[in-house]
Parts: sequence; structure tokens; C-alpha cells
Amino acid sequence: MSGNASQWNRRSILKAGAAGLAAFGPGLQLFGASASAAAKLVVQYDWLMSNGQIGDVAAVANGYFSEAGLEVEFSPGGPNAATVPPVVSGAAQLGQFSETPQLYAARASGVPVRIIACGYRTGPYALTSKPAKPIRSVADLKGMRIGTQPTARFAIDAMLAKNKIDPSEVTIVNVGFDKAPLVRGDVDAIGGWITNTQALSVVGDDRIDLLLSELGLASYANVYFATDSAIESDSATLAKFIGAVAKGWGWVHANPEQAVDKLVAAYPEIDAGWEKKTISLVLKLSFDDNTKKDGWGTFDPASIESQIALLDQIGQYPNGRPKAEDVYTTKVLELSAADRPKLGAPAS
Repeated sequence: MSGNASQWNRRSILKAGAAGLAAFGPGLQLFGASASAAAKLVVQYDWLMSNGQIGDVAAVANGYFSEAGLEVEFSPGGPNAATVPPVVSGAAQLGQFSETPQLYAARASGVPVRIIACGYRTGPYALTSKPAKPIRSVADLKGMRIGTQPTARFAIDAMLAKNKIDPSEVTIVNVGFDKAPLVRGDVDAIGGWITNTQALSVVGDDRIDLLLSELGLASYANVYFATDSAIESDSATLAKFIGAVAKGWGWVHANPEQAVDKLVAAYPEIDAGWEKKTISLVLKLSFDDNTKKDGWGTFDPASIESQIALLDQIGQYPNGRPKAEDVYTTKVLELSAADRPKLGAPAS
């Protein structure tokens, strides 16, 4: 996610409709083809297509979906689009959330969806500060004025709770998505997605970016999900999709600049110059020692359990926290294991 994407978007999971069903390629495609035809999938994304989906785009451009016997359509989201309803209704066969907390909230509300793979090893939400008053560690948080979007306030609360910091020891200021409040000095740090390098550039090259994961708040991002029934009835097709996307991300790992060219060719509104400055960061978010061992898309169930427990601690589940075993399945990852490249973070 880049550009003016909403951070830690927690739009209503029960909102009806799905505005902006813009397909990649010709018309919207659904299941229902003859047995000899390619299986057809619609993927509902949480936000506009951007660098967070560069591997997905590469999978289309390089023919990996076709090789897997799939015909895939991308349905981008946006500020007025709903991510869950198209997947639950069957209009889309799977979806992608920006961050894991959205999935947990959906399940806690009774929506039967589960994580099947995670594209980013950590959520890209970060606090950006300036050298004059830097935040480089948890110890620097006390006494600071932190600007955050209202939809991301719970993430700040969770980070403070994780580090046993009394909320009264920091000042939280509601801000939008631009970085002007930090530039003006209205806040000492401002939250936002670290992959939004164009927006961050106004702060200056000497800025300090610190991921919330570096402050103790674990999460995964670019979370692929499907309904319980889809996982039960057609996990093999979902595995073909994840396997092909994984190959796309593997190709991006080896060909980052060419991958940006393919992304911009598919979505000309994306700025190639900024994306080529950002792609190394995108890959570091996508690959680490765990993906080197278990392949792209993997996640740790123990981390999911701890994430849910922390969010429960700050009151995110008034009707009861979801069970960890109800929010994910490893079945699709297991079925796609042979196709998911085992790569670590690229060299700096």
C-alpha cells in the first residue's frame, strides 16, 4: 500500500456493497466455467493496487496464473469499498486485508473468514520523527506528542500496552495522512505506512522511521483470506492462487526494477520513480529468515495468538475475543509449499 492509502483501515466489516470493482483485464470473471476451462477467481483487495501488490501483478504479467490453470481478476478497493461482503457473498473467491487486526475483528463479529497467507512479515505502520526530537526506541516515547489517524489509534494503544507505558505519559493528536503536522512541529512524531515514501519525503532525508513492530507490536500485513466454506470446498484452487502469487513475489525479489516497470504498465497512475526508490523496502517487508525457511506467505500461529491477546487487553473485542484457531488455516500454505520460493530479505 502506498500513496494516500488509509492506515490500519478498520472500515465497517458489515458494510454492504463493493464499489469500484475494477478488474485487471477484460470483464469481471466468476466461477462457473466448463470443466476444461481455467478456474476463474476474483480477488477483492482492501485498497487501491500499489507496491504492496507488485508480486500479484507480476504473477499476471509473467503468466504464472495461466500456468496454474487459473484466470484471475483483481478487484481493487478504496475508501468507499467494502472488503468482506464480496468474499462472503461469493462475488470474490478470496480477499486481501491491509493488516491482521481487520481479520480478527471480522471473526469476532461472526464473519466466517480465515487467514490463508500473509504477504508482509510485519505491518508497515511506523512512527516518523525528526533528528531534533527523535524516537529511536521505546524509551523515547514518554513525553512525546504523537500524531496518528483515528483509525490507527488502537494500534498506538496496543503498542503502549505492550510496553507497559501509561497512556497519560504521551499526548495523542488526531491527524490526517499528510506529514505537515510533523513538518510544522505540531507533533513530535507522526504515524503512517513506511512504504509511502513520496509523502514521507517532505519530512527530509534525515527523518527517523520506526516501525511499530520495532516497538513491540507484532502484526502481519497484506493478509489473504477466504471463507471457511471456500477453504473446505476448494482449498486446491486457493493453493494454486497463492502458489502463483508466491512465484510472482519470487520474481520481484530477483528483478525489482523490472517488476516496477510491470506494475506501472498495469497501473499507469503509479509513479515509477518513487516506486523504484521504495521497492527494496517492500521486499524487506516481504522476506525474512522465516520466509527463507518456510517460503513466502508464511505466518506464525503463536504470533497470531499473541496479537489477539494484546488487542483483547485494550478492549477491541467487546463481544468476546476470537479463538486463534478460528482466524487462520495453514492448509493452503501446506498445499502450495512446493511453489512458494524460500527466499530471505534481499541484500541492502
